[in-house]
Parts: sequence; C-alpha cells; structure tokens
Amino acid sequence: MSCPTHIVGFDDTPFPKGHRGDVTVVGAIYTAARLDGVLCTRIRRDGANATERLIGAVQGSRFHCHLQLIMLQGIALAGFNVVDIHRLHQALNLPVLVVCRKRPDLDAIRRALLEKVKGGRRKWRLIRKAGPVEAAGSVFIQRAGIDYATALAVVRNSAIYSNVPEPLRSAHIIANGISSQPGRQRV
Repeated sequence: MSCPTHIVGFDDTPFPKGHRGDVTVVGAIYTAARLDGVLCTRIRRDGANATERLIGAVQGSRFHCHLQLIMLQGIALAGFNVVDIHRLHQALNLPVLVVCRKRPDLDAIRRALLEKVKGGRRKWRLIRKAGPVEAAGSVFIQRAGIDYATALAVVRNSAIYSNVPEPLRSAHIIANGISSQPGRQRV
C-alpha cells in the first residue's frame, strides 16, 4: 500500500464534566501538508453513535471520493462513545488509524467501562476488537485496514509540527477554537 496523503483527522470539542448531551466532533481534511476542508458532526456523550455519525459525515462530504485514510484522536470520542474502527473501515472502504499521545491504560479503561458506563461491556469489546496498541515513533496507534509499516510512514510523514499528525493537531485546534468550554476534558 502506498502512503496515504488524503486524510481526515477527527477530534471532539471540550465539554464540561457533567455534560450529558451531544458533543461536536471536528474533522480536518488534509492533502499532504495542506488543510483543504473541515467537517463537523455531533455525537452523544458516552453514547453509541460515533461510528455511524463519522460514516455519515465522511459520506456526506465533497471530499469523500478523494480520501485515503481516517485518523482518530483516540478510539473514543465524547467521553466513552467508542468507535468501531473495523466497521468504519468496512463502511467507507478506507483504512482507519487511531493515534494516542500516550499509551492508554487499558486496565483503567476496562474498569471504568465495566463499572461506570452504560453499555460498557460492548464498548470494551470494541476496544479489544480494535487490536493491540502499538508504538509508532512518539505516539501509539491502533489500526484497521492498514499494515504497520504504512501506518508508521503515515505518522512520520504527517507529523510536521509536533509528534501528532497534522490532521489530528488541526482538528484539535479547531475543536478547541469553536468550543465555548475553556480547556480540554480528557477521559
């Protein structure tokens, strides 16, 4: 597989800890090092609709036919709305690359899901189904529809101004800029 250069990176907007409604998710569309567009959708905090909403956002965009890869800032958006990366890959026929700045504490995530989150067992199965968390330079990844060598090349080629690939860095900046919430809530 050649190294994809037409990428959408998704991240969510900050939200207050007690928020229980929808959360905006921003997608930054990149062609190589150039920002070409922005997508937005809304997903339920700790819900189960992230995968379907991302599919809809990509399919409904004018960039759909050009995209070669989907990047996610973590496997869960809006708290614990876990993305089924294999379903996303199959529905859009695009590889999916989950990128995390730090290695996720899977034991803590499992405990939180099973003890505190509605639908936690199903969400934990999706995280396990996504495959192992792998080091990729200075970040950690999970992937669907893309081999490790290509994923590593994508991370290296698209991480221009930081360790985080530019589509995710830009999505994060835009998401924080359009949010009315100061700071970033990390789950």
